[in-house]
Amino acid sequence: MTHSIHDVGQGPANSWAGLMGAAALLALVCLWLSPQAAFSAEKDKGQQISRVIAKEMTAAQKALQAQQWAEAVKNLEAAETKPGLNAFDKMKVADFKGFAYVKLNKLKEAQQAYEAAMATGAYPAEDAAKTTKMLFRITAGTQQNAKAIEYGKQVAEAGAANADDLGILAQLYYLQKDCKNSAVWADKAAAAARKAGETPKENLYQFKLQCASDAGDTPGMDAAAVDLIRLTNKSNYWNTLLRIERQDERDDHNLLMIYRIMYDTSSMTVGTDFIEMAQLLGDAALPAEAQTVLEKAMGAGLINDQQKERTNRLVNSFKARAEADKKGQAQLDAEATKNPAGELDVKIGEVYYGSGDYQNSVTAITRGIGKGQIKHLDEAYVYLGRSQVALKNTAEAKKAFAGLKSVPNISPRVLKLWELYADTLGR
Repeated sequence: MTHSIHDVGQGPANSWAGLMGAAALLALVCLWLSPQAAFSAEKDKGQQISRVIAKEMTAAQKALQAQQWAEAVKNLEAAETKPGLNAFDKMKVADFKGFAYVKLNKLKEAQQAYEAAMATGAYPAEDAAKTTKMLFRITAGTQQNAKAIEYGKQVAEAGAANADDLGILAQLYYLQKDCKNSAVWADKAAAAARKAGETPKENLYQFKLQCASDAGDTPGMDAAAVDLIRLTNKSNYWNTLLRIERQDERDDHNLLMIYRIMYDTSSMTVGTDFIEMAQLLGDAALPAEAQTVLEKAMGAGLINDQQKERTNRLVNSFKARAEADKKGQAQLDAEATKNPAGELDVKIGEVYYGSGDYQNSVTAITRGIGKGQIKHLDEAYVYLGRSQVALKNTAEAKKAFAGLKSVPNISPRVLKLWELYADTLGR
């Protein structure tokens, strides 16, 4: 079975323009390059604008300070026409023009101006690095992906790239359909974010998920979905992961375990899944829980017209069995308490859980685990953990799920999924 990013209901943006808009670019210019400050500091640096353009540059500076961007460009264009300009003059004129054009939201013209400034070779090293980063952002924002990648690599090689810059590179490679490099830069971006004490961006892992999907790489999809769950705990990523894990599971006991996680993470979205889970619960002598599962599906409108008659029959059947179980609960609990083995305690605990009596479920299952001799110890820990979750005892729930590691012959898949679920509790 192949999967698509559409399965998770959310994919990477189609272009970086959607993520890095003109407003963000304007802010970046103001942060990185300040022509007014550079102009006033020229004498201190030992470099001066040639006298031949002093009048035009002074007028341009005043216009920039007054936020009269078009007027500044007019004066700068006049300066360009003067003869005998040296490299520093040309760089300064082009640099100021780049700033003014960004303020005018003319990014193509800004790019041309900054590239002209870079071509003079007159930038101090620090300013050249800032301008390269500016060109990286502008070309990415204007969807010149190949050129943006080259600028971005220069920024990264200079050690000037932050997590956002590395994330842009990941997306650019993704848009170029270069999944290998997209994954490399996504990992670098995530590592940089963590080093900076930040949370990695969700789209970094979405690129990896989509690339794995496109390549039919199920293990790759699985790994990306796990990363996304750890990052966001969103039900759509749980849905993707659990459907992948479920597709080749042939053991009904393990399949029901997967359905329990799907149900508890609100990632079950198809009526047939609710029906199959309910039938498996019925087979496991848990009719009250089966009834609850089906009623939830019906209440959510997930049972279609073709399924309604069958579902109603199942609900009525489970309801009758659940009522019979409830009448015998007290007697079964008494028998379980006296029994030296813990199997009956766990069973009554599971019944209590199905009827919503979570505290008695905890009491009975804890008692049973203490006695030992339990047929399905994995189910005991799972229902103990689920009951603690329902009681909002997160620490105790995590403790219960941690007990699964001690269960002999537990399915590695089931153990992995419940451990992941436990890690997300309290998020």
